[in-house]
Amino acid sequence: MPGRVAQVFGEILKIDPSRISDETAPDNTPQWDSLATMRLVVAVQDAFSVQLSITEIMAMRTVGLVRSILRRKGVMET
Repeated sequence: MPGRVAQVFGEILKIDPSRISDETAPDNTPQWDSLATMRLVVAVQDAFSVQLSITEIMAMRTVGLVRSILRRKGVMET
C-alpha cells in the first residue's frame, strides 16, 4: 500500500499512487509542472500539518527529497 506522501502526490498529479517512487521527479513525470509544484506544496503542508520554507520548497525535486524534508520536520509517514 502506498504511503501518505505517494497518496498526496498521486492525487495532485492524477496518477496511481503505486507508480510514485522516491525517484519520481518533474524530469520523469510530465504531469509535474510548475502549477503542480505549487499545488503539491499546499497539499503536503495541509496533509502533514507542516510549514515549508522557501529553501525546502526549492529542494522538492523528487518524492524522496520531500520524504527527507518531512522526516527532518519530525513527520513519520504512515
